[in-house]
Amino acid sequence: MISDDVPLDSAALKVAVMPTLDCLPLYVAETSGMFGREGVNVQLCRYQAQMDCDTAIARRRVEGMMTDLVRAERLKQQGMRLHYATATQLSWQLLTSRTARIRQAKQLDDKMLAMTRYSATAMLADEVVAGAGLQDDRVFRIQVNDVSVRLNMLENGIMDALFLPEPQATQARNLQAHVLMDTAADSLWLGVLAFNRDLTDNSVRRQQIEQLLKVYNQACDSINAYGLPHYAALIEQQCQVSKNTIDSLPVNYHFRHASLPDVKAIDKAGNWLKKQ
Repeated sequence: MISDDVPLDSAALKVAVMPTLDCLPLYVAETSGMFGREGVNVQLCRYQAQMDCDTAIARRRVEGMMTDLVRAERLKQQGMRLHYATATQLSWQLLTSRTARIRQAKQLDDKMLAMTRYSATAMLADEVVAGAGLQDDRVFRIQVNDVSVRLNMLENGIMDALFLPEPQATQARNLQAHVLMDTAADSLWLGVLAFNRDLTDNSVRRQQIEQLLKVYNQACDSINAYGLPHYAALIEQQCQVSKNTIDSLPVNYHFRHASLPDVKAIDKAGNWLKKQ
């Protein structure tokens, strides 16, 4: 569902979200009525691509967005004042198609790799190519912004390799895709909930964000207590993945309370952008 089709409530704190597992605390808070019980008016605006979230916050259709630090730091370099409210559980896996028969990064030579420009996936793609000792122009980066389209390309053998977040990565693994990289395994967390600071200078908006983070923590506690299977129907609906995928998600998946992003992760994103 595209956010542009949804009437916006000017009084609500509007947040752009994606069909990804890191957004689950916000989906739980919305559907369970947590926002309402805490008296905070939050409207989630659903998008399929991070670039659409960027556009929404730039045009002030939303006050905040779930994104990655590379995209957020690029917006800051372009002059947007962003406030990082919390890091998120966003992680990425680099997966290769079963039919491509790629088992090592060095086999990406002369292959197509789906990613998004000026995003965490572009930065990670550069790291993989450099780490494998490949010539930069021998791995063909293909821009595919929609995560569902990217997954579909893997399912249909159209793309050799691609980056996917959860739960799409689990669905790909169930299709016998091979994992070349997993940022979660390296404890590299590049996800962030960011707000337009020009709008958060307003005391009402600041209070809304504080209330949102309180509810966010409550939703994290609920997910951790009941487990992902308890929210299977919600994940299936919001993330557009199969029931089998949800059953295969890591059983130890844990959501952390709101906390600031790691300074090292912010610096990593900023330093990569300076080289572009």
